[in-house]
Amino acid sequence: MRISIITVCWNSAATIEKTIQSVQSQNYNDIEYIIVDGQSKDKTLDIIKKYPNVVSSWISEPDKGLYDAMNKGIQMATGEYIGIVNADDTFAEEGTISKIVNFLKSQPVDACIGDIVQHREDGQIIRRYSAKNWVPEKLKIGFMPAHPAIFFKKELFDKLGFYSLDFKIGADYELITRYFLKQRISWKYSGITTHKMLIGGVSSSGFDSYKKVSEEIIKALQMNNITHQPWRIKSRIVWKIFGFLKRK
Repeated sequence: MRISIITVCWNSAATIEKTIQSVQSQNYNDIEYIIVDGQSKDKTLDIIKKYPNVVSSWISEPDKGLYDAMNKGIQMATGEYIGIVNADDTFAEEGTISKIVNFLKSQPVDACIGDIVQHREDGQIIRRYSAKNWVPEKLKIGFMPAHPAIFFKKELFDKLGFYSLDFKIGADYELITRYFLKQRISWKYSGITTHKMLIGGVSSSGFDSYKKVSEEIIKALQMNNITHQPWRIKSRIVWKIFGFLKRK
Protein backbone atom coordinates (compact mmCIF):
# COMPACT_ATOMS: atom_id res chain seq x y z
CA MET A 1 0.00 0.00 0.00
CA ARG A 2 1.46 3.31 -1.06
CA ILE A 3 0.97 6.29 1.26
CA SER A 4 1.35 9.79 -0.14
CA ILE A 5 2.55 12.41 2.35
CA ILE A 6 2.19 16.09 1.48
CA THR A 7 4.02 19.05 2.99
CA VAL A 8 3.00 22.58 2.05
CA CYS A 9 5.57 25.26 2.80
CA TRP A 10 6.63 28.85 2.27
CA ASN A 11 9.80 30.39 3.72
CA SER A 12 10.10 27.42 6.07
CA ALA A 13 13.89 27.09 6.23
CA ALA A 14 13.88 27.25 10.03
CA THR A 15 11.78 24.10 10.45
CA ILE A 16 11.35 22.08 7.26
CA GLU A 17 14.54 20.03 7.59
CA LYS A 18 13.20 18.38 10.76
CA THR A 19 9.99 17.64 8.89
CA ILE A 20 11.81 16.03 5.97
CA GLN A 21 14.03 14.04 8.34
CA SER A 22 10.90 12.84 10.11
CA VAL A 23 9.65 11.37 6.82
CA GLN A 24 13.12 9.98 6.12
CA SER A 25 13.14 8.16 9.46
CA GLN A 26 9.93 6.23 8.78
CA ASN A 27 10.46 2.48 8.69
CA TYR A 28 7.79 1.97 6.02
CA ASN A 29 9.15 1.75 2.49
CA ASP A 30 6.29 2.65 0.14
CA ILE A 31 5.99 6.37 0.94
CA GLU A 32 5.54 9.00 -1.75
CA TYR A 33 6.66 12.33 -0.29
CA ILE A 34 5.46 15.48 -2.05
CA ILE A 35 6.45 19.04 -1.15
CA VAL A 36 4.53 22.02 -2.51
CA ASP A 37 6.40 25.27 -2.00
CA GLY A 38 4.89 28.71 -2.52
CA GLN A 39 8.05 30.12 -4.14
CA SER A 40 10.05 30.64 -0.98
CA LYS A 41 12.62 33.43 -0.80
CA ASP A 42 14.74 31.92 1.98
CA LYS A 43 16.79 28.70 2.02
CA THR A 44 13.80 26.35 1.91
CA LEU A 45 14.51 25.06 -1.60
CA ASP A 46 18.18 24.49 -0.79
CA ILE A 47 17.10 22.23 2.07
CA ILE A 48 14.58 20.34 -0.08
CA LYS A 49 17.26 19.71 -2.71
CA LYS A 50 19.47 18.04 -0.08
CA TYR A 51 17.04 15.11 0.14
CA PRO A 52 16.44 13.73 -3.39
CA ASN A 53 16.10 10.22 -2.00
CA VAL A 54 13.39 11.28 0.45
CA VAL A 55 11.37 13.83 -1.53
CA SER A 56 9.63 12.00 -4.38
CA SER A 57 8.55 15.19 -6.13
CA TRP A 58 8.32 18.89 -5.39
CA ILE A 59 7.22 22.11 -7.03
CA SER A 60 7.88 25.74 -6.20
CA GLU A 61 5.50 28.28 -7.67
CA PRO A 62 3.07 31.00 -6.60
CA ASP A 63 -0.25 29.80 -5.22
CA LYS A 64 -3.50 31.16 -3.87
CA GLY A 65 -2.73 30.14 -0.31
CA LEU A 66 -2.38 27.10 1.91
CA TYR A 67 -5.37 25.16 0.59
CA ASP A 68 -4.55 25.81 -3.05
CA ALA A 69 -1.11 24.34 -2.35
CA MET A 70 -2.69 21.31 -0.62
CA ASN A 71 -4.91 20.72 -3.64
CA LYS A 72 -1.86 20.79 -5.90
CA GLY A 73 -0.17 18.17 -3.75
CA ILE A 74 -3.24 15.94 -3.80
CA GLN A 75 -3.42 16.15 -7.59
CA MET A 76 0.23 15.05 -7.76
CA ALA A 77 -0.29 12.12 -5.38
CA THR A 78 -0.46 8.51 -6.56
CA GLY A 79 -0.85 6.76 -3.20
CA GLU A 80 -3.92 4.88 -2.05
CA TYR A 81 -4.14 7.09 1.03
CA ILE A 82 -3.00 10.66 1.62
CA GLY A 83 -1.63 12.23 4.80
CA ILE A 84 -0.29 15.67 5.64
CA VAL A 85 2.70 16.77 7.68
CA ASN A 86 3.05 20.52 8.04
CA ALA A 87 6.39 22.23 7.50
CA ASP A 88 6.92 22.86 11.21
CA ASP A 89 5.68 19.47 12.43
CA THR A 90 7.01 15.91 12.55
CA PHE A 91 5.64 12.41 12.75
CA ALA A 92 5.34 11.15 16.31
CA GLU A 93 7.79 8.26 15.82
CA GLU A 94 9.62 6.30 13.13
CA GLY A 95 6.88 3.67 13.05
CA THR A 96 3.96 6.06 12.55
CA ILE A 97 3.25 5.24 8.90
CA SER A 98 3.76 1.51 9.49
CA LYS A 99 1.12 1.65 12.23
CA ILE A 100 -1.26 3.58 9.98
CA VAL A 101 -0.83 1.09 7.13
CA ASN A 102 -1.37 -1.91 9.41
CA PHE A 103 -4.51 -0.29 10.77
CA LEU A 104 -5.88 0.51 7.29
CA LYS A 105 -5.19 -3.02 6.08
CA SER A 106 -7.22 -4.39 8.98
CA GLN A 107 -9.87 -1.65 8.75
CA PRO A 108 -10.34 -0.77 5.03
CA VAL A 109 -12.17 2.53 5.53
CA ASP A 110 -12.33 5.80 3.59
CA ALA A 111 -10.44 7.59 6.37
CA CYS A 112 -8.84 6.94 9.71
CA ILE A 113 -8.40 9.54 12.41
CA GLY A 114 -5.81 9.63 15.16
CA ASP A 115 -4.32 11.81 17.86
CA ILE A 116 -1.59 14.45 17.99
CA VAL A 117 0.53 16.13 20.63
CA GLN A 118 1.36 19.82 20.60
CA HIS A 119 4.67 21.12 21.87
CA ARG A 120 6.72 24.27 22.33
CA GLU A 121 9.99 24.97 20.52
CA ASP A 122 11.91 23.46 23.42
CA GLY A 123 10.07 20.18 22.87
CA GLN A 124 7.88 20.40 25.97
CA ILE A 125 4.51 18.78 25.28
CA ILE A 126 1.70 21.04 26.43
CA ARG A 127 -1.37 19.38 24.95
CA ARG A 128 -2.58 15.98 23.83
CA TYR A 129 -5.34 16.31 21.24
CA SER A 130 -7.29 13.05 21.16
CA ALA A 131 -10.11 12.09 18.80
CA LYS A 132 -11.10 9.07 20.89
CA ASN A 133 -14.51 10.49 21.78
CA TRP A 134 -15.08 12.42 18.58
CA VAL A 135 -18.05 11.72 16.30
CA PRO A 136 -19.13 13.65 13.17
CA GLU A 137 -22.14 15.14 14.99
CA LYS A 138 -19.67 17.23 17.01
CA LEU A 139 -18.92 19.21 13.86
CA LYS A 140 -22.29 20.90 14.41
CA ILE A 141 -20.95 22.50 17.59
CA GLY A 142 -17.52 23.40 16.28
CA PHE A 143 -15.32 20.41 17.09
CA MET A 144 -13.27 18.40 14.62
CA PRO A 145 -10.40 15.92 14.94
CA ALA A 146 -6.87 17.17 14.34
CA HIS A 147 -6.62 17.65 10.58
CA PRO A 148 -3.08 16.22 10.10
CA ALA A 149 -4.06 13.07 12.02
CA ILE A 150 -6.57 12.13 9.30
CA PHE A 151 -5.46 9.84 6.47
CA PHE A 152 -7.88 10.02 3.54
CA LYS A 153 -8.37 7.57 0.70
CA LYS A 154 -7.11 9.34 -2.43
CA GLU A 155 -10.23 8.57 -4.49
CA LEU A 156 -12.37 10.64 -2.11
CA PHE A 157 -10.95 13.89 -3.48
CA ASP A 158 -11.88 12.96 -7.04
CA LYS A 159 -15.39 11.90 -5.99
CA LEU A 160 -16.25 14.50 -3.35
CA GLY A 161 -14.05 17.46 -4.20
CA PHE A 162 -10.96 19.20 -2.92
CA TYR A 163 -10.32 21.95 -0.33
CA SER A 164 -12.46 25.00 -0.98
CA LEU A 165 -10.55 28.21 -1.71
CA ASP A 166 -13.42 30.25 -0.25
CA PHE A 167 -11.87 29.91 3.22
CA LYS A 168 -8.81 31.52 4.76
CA ILE A 169 -8.29 29.11 7.66
CA GLY A 170 -11.39 26.90 7.65
CA ALA A 171 -11.22 24.87 4.43
CA ASP A 172 -10.12 21.80 6.41
CA TYR A 173 -13.23 22.14 8.58
CA GLU A 174 -15.44 22.48 5.50
CA LEU A 175 -13.90 19.43 3.82
CA ILE A 176 -14.24 17.32 6.96
CA THR A 177 -17.85 18.47 7.32
CA ARG A 178 -18.56 17.63 3.67
CA TYR A 179 -16.92 14.20 3.89
CA PHE A 180 -17.88 12.97 7.36
CA LEU A 181 -21.21 14.65 8.00
CA LYS A 182 -22.78 15.30 4.60
CA GLN A 183 -21.41 12.38 2.55
CA ARG A 184 -21.08 9.99 5.53
CA ILE A 185 -17.81 8.41 4.44
CA SER A 186 -16.65 5.33 6.33
CA TRP A 187 -14.08 5.99 9.04
CA LYS A 188 -12.47 4.57 12.16
CA TYR A 189 -10.54 5.96 15.09
CA SER A 190 -7.07 4.43 14.99
CA GLY A 191 -5.85 5.37 18.46
CA ILE A 192 -2.47 6.19 16.90
CA THR A 193 -0.62 9.35 17.89
CA THR A 194 0.46 10.48 14.44
CA HIS A 195 2.11 13.90 14.76
CA LYS A 196 4.04 16.21 16.99
CA MET A 197 2.86 19.72 16.18
CA LEU A 198 4.62 22.96 17.01
CA ILE A 199 2.29 25.45 18.69
CA GLY A 200 1.56 28.56 16.66
CA GLY A 201 -0.13 27.48 13.40
CA VAL A 202 -2.50 29.61 11.35
CA SER A 203 -5.61 28.52 13.26
CA SER A 204 -4.05 27.73 16.65
CA SER A 205 -2.61 31.11 17.64
CA GLY A 206 -4.58 31.51 20.86
CA PHE A 207 -7.86 33.36 21.16
CA ASP A 208 -6.94 36.12 18.68
CA SER A 209 -8.26 34.03 15.80
CA TYR A 210 -11.29 32.72 17.69
CA LYS A 211 -13.83 35.02 16.01
CA LYS A 212 -12.56 34.28 12.50
CA VAL A 213 -12.48 30.54 13.14
CA SER A 214 -16.07 30.62 14.44
CA GLU A 215 -17.25 32.54 11.39
CA GLU A 216 -15.65 30.02 9.04
CA ILE A 217 -17.05 27.03 10.94
CA ILE A 218 -20.55 28.47 10.59
CA LYS A 219 -19.89 29.18 6.91
CA ALA A 220 -18.74 25.57 6.37
CA LEU A 221 -21.89 24.17 7.95
CA GLN A 222 -24.11 26.52 5.95
CA MET A 223 -22.40 25.57 2.67
CA ASN A 224 -23.22 21.93 3.33
CA ASN A 225 -26.79 22.59 4.51
CA ILE A 226 -26.07 21.22 7.98
CA THR A 227 -28.54 22.30 10.64
CA HIS A 228 -26.69 23.95 13.51
CA GLN A 229 -26.97 26.57 16.24
CA PRO A 230 -24.43 29.38 15.77
CA TRP A 231 -24.52 30.34 19.45
CA ARG A 232 -23.25 26.89 20.42
CA ILE A 233 -20.31 27.25 18.07
CA LYS A 234 -19.47 30.71 19.40
CA SER A 235 -19.74 29.50 22.99
CA ARG A 236 -17.36 26.57 22.50
CA ILE A 237 -14.68 28.81 24.02
CA VAL A 238 -16.14 27.83 27.39
CA TRP A 239 -15.22 24.19 26.73
CA LYS A 240 -11.77 25.21 25.52
CA ILE A 241 -11.12 27.13 28.74
CA PHE A 242 -12.47 24.24 30.80
CA GLY A 243 -10.20 21.82 28.98
CA PHE A 244 -7.20 24.11 29.49
CA LEU A 245 -7.86 24.44 33.22
CA LYS A 246 -8.37 20.68 33.51
CA ARG A 247 -4.94 20.08 31.94
CA LYS A 248 -3.44 22.42 34.50
